[in-house]
Amino acid sequence: MTGNAGIGFTGGTLDRADALRHDVGGLAAALADPRARLLMLDGLMPAMVDAGLLGWTSTADLPDDAEPILLGLDGEGRPHFAALLDGMRVDNTPAMRSPQLMAALHALAPGEAATYAAARSVIDWHVRHGFCAKCGHGTAPFRAGWGRKCPNCATEHFPRVDPVVIMIAEHDGRALLGRGKNWPAGRYSALAGFMEPGESIEEAVAREIVEESGVRVGNVRYVASQPWPFPSSLMMACIAEAEDDAITIDPNELEDAMWVPREMVRAVLRGEEGPFVAPPPYAIAHTLLTEWAKG
Repeated sequence: MTGNAGIGFTGGTLDRADALRHDVGGLAAALADPRARLLMLDGLMPAMVDAGLLGWTSTADLPDDAEPILLGLDGEGRPHFAALLDGMRVDNTPAMRSPQLMAALHALAPGEAATYAAARSVIDWHVRHGFCAKCGHGTAPFRAGWGRKCPNCATEHFPRVDPVVIMIAEHDGRALLGRGKNWPAGRYSALAGFMEPGESIEEAVAREIVEESGVRVGNVRYVASQPWPFPSSLMMACIAEAEDDAITIDPNELEDAMWVPREMVRAVLRGEEGPFVAPPPYAIAHTLLTEWAKG
């Protein structure tokens, strides 16, 4: 496919305004701008208004003990911020992805979901990285919320993303799908795993597939990518050709795996009943299945 159009959490409309992050006076003016907007969140849950839009309020509502995070400028130059609240706690275990959050993700318009993903990931990073990895001293936000600095050793820390490969192995017109433990009933999806140091995307795809399913693959081709804010991954979707179809699952990784014919994948994606429930549309696994199903 060309580009990432239509993929969940992509298509953001805000200019991230990197130069403003370095401009202390400009940032103060942006915060004081009467047009400036503050993202409304309940913890890390998005507060939504009608038609899948995020809720916003004035930066005048920013709590005194909160640190502002500059999300960017819209087409009219209006600054948009999120708030890092003192004492915030986050939980990114799958159990915390509530039905309410999943419903909100289904409802959010594409550009809105991208803004939410950026805010959620950066806030989560701040909460989990309050201490310097070099000397252990407490750190403080700087650079408009896009970094933390240690006052003890002056080390600067910046938000990171974790690269993840997510992939379908194909063999004789069938796709290899797996099921993780504690997933919703019937849910099967593409296999996935974190890249390791010293690996290319192609090498990570081949390693993860054989580790999880015992299937050896070659001819890996890239399809698309997606930011995934749980807490902060970059999903890189690929398709690989399997050498054979013998499956030997790793029970530590998968509950089950199976080969599904292309026409059955097409039917499930059309909403028909089948041997599995497809991943949700905002997940790149859904996009990957859709692209593969086109043949």
